[in-house]
Amino acid sequence: MVGIDTGGTFTDLVVWVDGQVLVHKVPSTPHNPAEAVLRGLQELLGEARGFAVTYSSTVATNALLERRGARVALLTTAGFEDVIEIGRQNRPELYAPEPRRPEPLVPRAARIGVAERMLHTGRPLVPLRPQAIVAALRKLKQLQPESVAVCFLHAYANPQHERRIGRALARAGYPFVSLSHVLANEHREYERFSTTVINAYIQPVMAKHLDALQQALRKKDVRLRVLQSSGGAVSVDVAASEAVRTCLSGPAGGVRGAWSVAASLGLQQVISFDMGGTSTDVSLLLGGMTTTSDWAIGGFPLKVPAVDVHTVGAGGGSLAYLDEGGLLKVGPQSAGADPGPACYGRGTEPTVTDANLVLGRLVPELFLGARMQLFPERARAAIGSLARALRKTVEETAEGIVSVVNAGMERAIRTISVERGHDPRQCALVAFGGAAGQHACALAEALGMDTVVVPALPGLLSAWGALFAPSERTAVYPVLERDPSYERLQALAARLVASVQEDLRRDGVANKRQHISVQLEVRYRGQSFELAVPLRPDYRAAFERAHRRWYGYADPGRSVEVVNIRAFGRERVRLPRRLSLSAFSRKPTLLQQKVYDRGRWYRVPVFPRDSFAVGEAIPGPALIVELSATTWLPPGWVVEREQRGHLVLRRRSLAKRA
Repeated sequence: MVGIDTGGTFTDLVVWVDGQVLVHKVPSTPHNPAEAVLRGLQELLGEARGFAVTYSSTVATNALLERRGARVALLTTAGFEDVIEIGRQNRPELYAPEPRRPEPLVPRAARIGVAERMLHTGRPLVPLRPQAIVAALRKLKQLQPESVAVCFLHAYANPQHERRIGRALARAGYPFVSLSHVLANEHREYERFSTTVINAYIQPVMAKHLDALQQALRKKDVRLRVLQSSGGAVSVDVAASEAVRTCLSGPAGGVRGAWSVAASLGLQQVISFDMGGTSTDVSLLLGGMTTTSDWAIGGFPLKVPAVDVHTVGAGGGSLAYLDEGGLLKVGPQSAGADPGPACYGRGTEPTVTDANLVLGRLVPELFLGARMQLFPERARAAIGSLARALRKTVEETAEGIVSVVNAGMERAIRTISVERGHDPRQCALVAFGGAAGQHACALAEALGMDTVVVPALPGLLSAWGALFAPSERTAVYPVLERDPSYERLQALAARLVASVQEDLRRDGVANKRQHISVQLEVRYRGQSFELAVPLRPDYRAAFERAHRRWYGYADPGRSVEVVNIRAFGRERVRLPRRLSLSAFSRKPTLLQQKVYDRGRWYRVPVFPRDSFAVGEAIPGPALIVELSATTWLPPGWVVEREQRGHLVLRRRSLAKRA
């Protein structure tokens, strides 16, 4: 089995063969991500055949954020052509004097009103007549769209009209058609319309990419799966037709990997911290992975399940610069894979990676397992231009860059913890991604956290998460009923469960390997947002406990509404307990390096990760190097390697108590 994660700077590969792990990293190829995937497989496995690949892709995300999607036309109920532009009255930036909203993905001229209308009860108010379909097709022919989104009012209650026009579009030869009831079969027309339009916008790009990749892999008899935003995998056909479900594919693999590490260590409260080349993703994990069906990307809301992550533009390749007022800023712009940081040999602008190299927190001779050359003089030159403008030394400027990027990541962690009523001091920080180990301890100190976990294969954990991702399918049914009985909800859920089970069987998952869970989305009558609780006889009591936890009160005498039933079907997957790998082919040799930290230089030992025994405690300051990452252990911290290969970093006072 192979897990692959395509990042902004590197493409990571993890192979599991008979209990052994093989790993590899190759530079990403943003112009065609498949090139890096195929190159990495060839370099790692040669002419091997007949294996399975789970692929974590950023193609859909990048197409949306960079506005490189298809030319889309929207068919909608007459009079509702502007729903995607009107949106809601929410103000994400409450105090912005000139708030800006993203331009709609479908221009006004490409939104076509169709004479039809369905009531919320599912009864047709205005029937969809053949002449209305003919008129819509005539207008589409003039527009010549590459992809068509169909979003009719209340299609979740009765999708008959959408299905009819979908069949007409197929007969007319439109290859890419997105129907709202297929993608987001629930109420709230703006979110449903937005989800469908996004799918239509990115579907042709994703389908072309996956088709080319699958054609190349078929020559080696390879079975390809794609990771969804929820952390589960689906077939290529589903990922190509419902591309919107892959918009958080990359972060999902990392969160899944982080939770597997936390669970193996018996940790129930953790914050995952994934710092790669272009961005940082953080997630709060309390007893398991948390998913949400209300999220947004690029300012556009989506109504498909996704891991609950918060992303900021802070990574190793984030560019440092001075703003108009002369203040030091870092990101969100990134040097990416091409040209990359200045120290990679092609770029010229200063980045976070250049700052860490100048500070001595990267070891040039051992970077990427001694497989990639770094150029410290280029890093100093790039940061030197900023230093002169700031009238600081190169080291002071580099430390300033690190401090600025740390502040942005600290805010991100506070957003998912403190702002939701959770104390980060009660959590461990699981730090992974190629750059996280250089910043983890400083972030933990700023947040009052005492424990950091650096997993085995930290720079490849997202690929590891993809490797063991279970096949997963979901389905939702809009209930919108007041105080329904448990028996009534069970009967409605039975149809959903049967649908999910059939989807999993089509993906090759037998019934005995399926795990099905059902949740309700419940609110008090008159409220606008719901809380998710399991489907069980005491669902009302479970909802009130959740309401009290989130909002500080409950109202037992008030009626509740069950808005949706959502079924999750997952493949049962057994994770390996231990890894057997060797990150370095060279003999572990003790080196020393000068590191600049908090205004002074330290001469610190450099330890290859596998050079110290399980249970051996090493005090900071020290550097720990391996193939996929480097970990900076500042003064006042102690690191210990546990039996599964993970590194547990603790503040020295806590380590003494332990």
